[in-house]
Parts: sequence; structure tokens; C-alpha cells
Amino acid sequence: MEQLKQKAIIVGVNLNNQPDFSYSMEELRGLAAACNMEVAGELHQKANRVGSSHYIGTGKLAELSAMLEAHDAPVVIFNDELSPSQLRNLEAYLQRKVIDRTILILDIFAERAKTREAQLQVEVARLQYMLPRLTGLRESLGRQGGGSGLKNRGSGETKLELDRRRIEERITALQAELEKLVSRRQVQRKQRQKNKVPVVCLVGYTNTGKSSLMNVMVETYNPRPEKQVFVRDMLFATLETSVRSIELPGHKSFLLTDTVGFVSGLPHHLIKAFRSTLEEVAEADLLIHVVDYSNPEYKQLISVTNDTLKELGADQIPTIFAYNKTDLTDHLYPQVHDGSVYLSAREKSGIHELTELIRSQIFNGYIQCEVVIPFDQGQLVAYFNEHAHVQSTSYEPQGTRLKLECKAADYEKYRGEFIEL
Repeated sequence: MEQLKQKAIIVGVNLNNQPDFSYSMEELRGLAAACNMEVAGELHQKANRVGSSHYIGTGKLAELSAMLEAHDAPVVIFNDELSPSQLRNLEAYLQRKVIDRTILILDIFAERAKTREAQLQVEVARLQYMLPRLTGLRESLGRQGGGSGLKNRGSGETKLELDRRRIEERITALQAELEKLVSRRQVQRKQRQKNKVPVVCLVGYTNTGKSSLMNVMVETYNPRPEKQVFVRDMLFATLETSVRSIELPGHKSFLLTDTVGFVSGLPHHLIKAFRSTLEEVAEADLLIHVVDYSNPEYKQLISVTNDTLKELGADQIPTIFAYNKTDLTDHLYPQVHDGSVYLSAREKSGIHELTELIRSQIFNGYIQCEVVIPFDQGQLVAYFNEHAHVQSTSYEPQGTRLKLECKAADYEKYRGEFIEL
């Protein structure tokens, strides 16, 4: 049987007339739906600052209480991260379950996490979120259980300290396990740097089609079904970093990395917990910023992604904009304009154009040359056949004549071993 959806009222404060407020509330509806909740009503308030005690003003608080009664909704969701005291005060006043945007995103991440590393990262973030809010949770439980007096308060405080200690111990244990996985990832990253294989990273808002684009790239250049990554039309389908080797014609290859999607108000607990995963972004040679061009608010989504990249220290890395889902718009595609490409991963259109942009960015250290390699240097001929694009081969009295495109670094390294033409 399909699980019954829980009714919820969503609440947002529009601070100083934010231009993206309506989209942020629409996105909150999407986040609630992803948590199997039905949004029964919506409450807005315009303000210069949020209320320190209840987040919203007393008038709006009474209006919210009436809405919850009218819709028989057991849950209220706030479009911001609430402080421990705000959470406590709201639950006491409304007598309803109160959750904020942060815990909503954390719940989605917890449900989507598949690998051990992602599960550990999400649990650490959830526990760090819970730690300062234990008092509110404990009071909420006490209210349900009833009772009063010093005896009840004392047992609650003892239980609170036990809970806090258990959570802190659990965080320490999880972080120790994470460190082992992180060190393994760093070893793999150092090996890639040692091999001097360029790393290209797909970044962008959640559900813009990064994984779909990666699958089309893999299918185009390395058609093996087991190399495909998980794709679904939903928020945060990808929480794990996937790395695939893309082998281009001419013995040129690079590593393509798919990363977790961003969202406005991405909880700092999550960014901190996923920092090891997101380091892949900061150490990339090139970023492909995938944009859902069919979304009317795509410029706002670009801005959120750019802000997150800045927070990760990745805002100075060369970037190509890939405007995906162009098939759902009136814009011509495939098309390259000002270093950006308009494409459709679903239609597998624009992949060649994107590849050429990538090639021009990461393989600019190549040179065209013609050399004669003495016959006693046969291993050098084999090396260039494997690591360069040999356009023609002929044989002369002095040795093997190669016309090739190779890395400038390789040319300089071996130029003493061959005859330059």
C-alpha cells in the first residue's frame, strides 16, 4: 500500500523583499514532497528581521495556529534553520511537530545515501544538528509524558546529559571511520595527480541532469553498461562521487567526476560533513557547470551554485557552462556560444560540442611535431604510440619517422633521444 502522506503547513519570512523568495518557497514544497509530505497550506510574512523567540510575529503565530487546526495538519515546516530556542518555543505554542529546512534536507540525504561514506557523512551532519537542540526535544517528550515537580526535572536533566554524551561519542566514532575512507580517497586522488590525468568535474544545482550527462559521455566514448551511474528525476539522486575515465580519439583521456547537487540553503552541517567528497571539486582542472535551462529560475540556480563553489574554494577553476534540457525550450541546440554549450543529455545532442570545449581547455599543452627516432630507441616509438596521437609513420635510414601530436612536456623530456625535423 502507498504510504499515507502527512499534511504540513509551510512558513517563510521574506526578509527585506528577497527577489528569490517565491522560488525558495516553491522549492520548499518540492523538499516536503520528497519527504512524502503534502503541503496543505502556506504562510508568508514580510519583515526586516526574524523574531528571536518564535521566528514569526505574534499575529502570524496566531494565524498559523488557526491554519494548522483548519487543515488538521500535524506538521509545520519553516523555510530556514531554526535556533534551538525558536524550535522549543514554537513547539510549546503550536503543540505540533516543528521542523525546519535543514532537517528536511538532512532527511532526504539520509534516505538517498547508498554508500557507506555517504551514510556516515549524513549521520554526522544529523547528529551535529541535533546536539544543540536536545533540550527542545527533551521538553517535547516531557510534555507528552506529563508529570511535574523536581523529580521529573532531575530525571530529564540526567537523561539529557546521557543523550548528549552518547551523541558526542557516536560523532567521534563515525568521524574516525570516515577518516579511513577519506584517506583512501586522498590516496586515489594523489595517484591521479601523479599520472597527470586531467580531472573534469560536473557541478550544478540538484536535478539539473549531471548524472544523465555523465552517462551519455560514458556511453559515447566508453560504451560499457556497468560504467553507468544512477539517474532518477528527483532531488539529490546523487550523493556519492562517481569517477569515470573518458577515452577520446587520439590517445587523449580525462577523468569525469559526478558530484552531489547543490541547493539554496544547503545546511552548513552537510557541507562540512561532505567536505571530503566535495574536495574533488576544489582539485579539478575544469568544471562543467550543468544548468537546467528549462527552469525559469535558472539564473538564480547558477547564483546558488556559484556561492557554494566559492565556499568550497573552487570559484577560480576554469568553467564551461552546459545548458542542459534545452529540448524543453525554444532555444536552438546543439549550439556553442561564448564558451558555453546548449545541449540535451536526454536527446544525446550537443555531446560532441561539449567534448570539443573540454578538449580545448584541458589539452592546450599539446604540440604538433615531426621527428625521426633511431631504431635502437624502439621503446620511445611504443611510448608515443600509446601516449600521443601518431598521425603517420614511415621508415628512413636513420630511424622511424613519426608525425604526431603530443604533450609539450613529453616532447621536451625526450627531445635528446630523437632527430628533430
